[in-house]
Amino acid sequence: MKIIVIGAGSIGRRHHDNLVHMGVDSHLVPWRAYRPEVLDGADAAVIATATDVRLAPIRDAAERGLPLYIEKPMAFRPDDLDQITALMAPVADRSMLGLMMRYHPAFRVLADLDLTETVRFSCDIGHDVTQWRANWRFSDSYAARADGGGVLLDLCHEIDMAAVLFPGLTLGPVSCLGHPAYPGVDMSSRLMLTAANGAAGSVGMDYLTPKLHRRTILYGTRTMADFDFAAQRYTVTDAQGARDIPITMERNEMFVGITRDWLALQQGQGASNPLAPRLDRVDESTRLTAAAWAGRHFTGHITKEIP
Repeated sequence: MKIIVIGAGSIGRRHHDNLVHMGVDSHLVPWRAYRPEVLDGADAAVIATATDVRLAPIRDAAERGLPLYIEKPMAFRPDDLDQITALMAPVADRSMLGLMMRYHPAFRVLADLDLTETVRFSCDIGHDVTQWRANWRFSDSYAARADGGGVLLDLCHEIDMAAVLFPGLTLGPVSCLGHPAYPGVDMSSRLMLTAANGAAGSVGMDYLTPKLHRRTILYGTRTMADFDFAAQRYTVTDAQGARDIPITMERNEMFVGITRDWLALQQGQGASNPLAPRLDRVDESTRLTAAAWAGRHFTGHITKEIP
């Protein structure tokens, strides 16, 4: 199987390395070197470019009937989302969106809980963006762009997690903090959400907190779940008391798991994960993300220096 990985940033290189390790004939193509003809003769492609430039390679791949693995978010403009959905419809059941938190074993536990009696919930993630990677500058990255950048899109896994746990979410206000040096880029965002059963919830993300945090808390009349993904501490409390769920995981395991399922789809096999983010099954999540980005309301600015 020959796969073209378009985009040679950290995520594109990770996909390429994982594919090579799995024995796939993978070719890494930096965005600046991309030409439509690099897709000729390929069996599939990975789109790991910045969000605002991916429509063209997706169209090129669709013209060749290639199934895709598209890095999240699929799109931030509703029109782009509609175009991608239409272009990929013939191969949507063999294509994936890179919502890898669906492959976290602890999240699988959350998704299997009975959440019908949940009354409120929160999903939060944050980390100081200046500490992310060595020899990397925020100002030089896709994240610093007014179109397609910002923390809401960059860390949108939590939006998808909320959409999986509570289908039929209604979006409320989206409050953001910006930065004078990066107009139109959200550095901290919080979405207010309402579940179909009336439960109030929120999703928050930021580029600012000094230490990585990633935590989902669900409050119910019979069960409370407190899952700290950063510390890898997962607790479920009910009438019998609190019980810890022992789960440990290395981050790349999620990339490997989702990639294996994507490759299985190419072979006409089913995905091992019932939550697999096939493109024909992520419409609610992708539209919620795009609507949240479009609905951002900047309530202030931060003063932290972000080079």
